[in-house]
Amino acid sequence: MLQSNDYFEGKVKSIGFTSSSTGRASVGVMLEGEYTFSTAQPEEMTVISGALNVLLPGEIEWKVYNAGEVFNVPGHSEFNLEVAEPTSYLCRYL
Repeated sequence: MLQSNDYFEGKVKSIGFTSSSTGRASVGVMLEGEYTFSTAQPEEMTVISGALNVLLPGEIEWKVYNAGEVFNVPGHSEFNLEVAEPTSYLCRYL
């Protein structure tokens, strides 16, 4: 079953799904902007296209993740994103 989600007035859209190879996940697109996301459980984020400038919890420096790169977000935390161009991602819930 697919679950569609819209965030930040429609600037971030995702489709949630579960598969045997990926587990529980969502795939989506973010338009240009700055976003803060909260997590309930740990997440593994893979940039599919574009780039995300990310400030992870406990870090003081932003880091750019380009297409094909992965970063992990601890559970029960917030992380910040800056998006300069439309960017697609895969988020696995760990």
